Amino acid sequence: MRGIEVRNISKTYNKKNMALDDVSVCFEYGKIYGLLGRNGAGKSTLINLICNRIFPTSGEIFVDGDPVRENDKALSKIFTMSENNLLPPNMKFNKAMNLCKIFYPDTDLDYAAKLAEKFGLDTGKKLGSFSTGYKSISKIVMALSCNADYVFFDEPVLGLDPNHRDLFYKEMIERYSETGNTFVISTHLIDECANLIEKAVIIKNGRLIANEETEQILSTAFTVTGPVALVDKFIEGKKVLGMDTIGGIKSAYIMGKAENVPAGLEVSSASLQSLFIQLTN
Repeated sequence: MRGIEVRNISKTYNKKNMALDDVSVCFEYGKIYGLLGRNGAGKSTLINLICNRIFPTSGEIFVDGDPVRENDKALSKIFTMSENNLLPPNMKFNKAMNLCKIFYPDTDLDYAAKLAEKFGLDTGKKLGSFSTGYKSISKIVMALSCNADYVFFDEPVLGLDPNHRDLFYKEMIERYSETGNTFVISTHLIDECANLIEKAVIIKNGRLIANEETEQILSTAFTVTGPVALVDKFIEGKKVLGMDTIGGIKSAYIMGKAENVPAGLEVSSASLQSLFIQLTN
């Protein structure tokens, strides 16, 4: 089976700060993943380990069966868009795309030019002169154009306005349908991309707490909303993930199936973002 396999990975900084604790997960080829977690959960650490920017304290990572550590063959299949800009700020974007072509020979420069035009990106400008939004856009164009088998987007829509965010999601899903490559999105704007994510990987405090098809995760929970007393009576003996109360109205997030719900309570499916919030609180 093709994919990136993370086996029992732990990462400790300064011998006491454990960023990841015995994480095992597989990013299969040909899927769109959501890598989700609160700030400091370990998402960026996991991405940096996969792309060999840092090394694990223990455990191993494989790409299509090959170990990733200091392995150019394995690393050539991975492209990571991160918040940090690793290219010289005085390099012009079109030169950066030519450099990308050297490391990723399948890079589609024609597509990159068309995508840059759609985003209104000036390809003759230096990378360091872009605004926060256009720095993100320049990385998006590079990531979608590189044609790597596995592309990681770490907070891809940082600084983007709603129109550009919408354009990114549309272009990503279109690119996915054309190439069949794996895209992994790490973002806090879960509601915006929830309908794109086929499988959700959720990390809490350095530990993996969920690794399921999105539909499967959503089928395990529901929300009931109604008068406080009625909700309190209904949730007795049930596994409650969390509750919100505004005035005399309460919402409860419950694990399980919605059965025997009394009149007066409104039942709705849990959104991926609301379920994530409850799981990681």
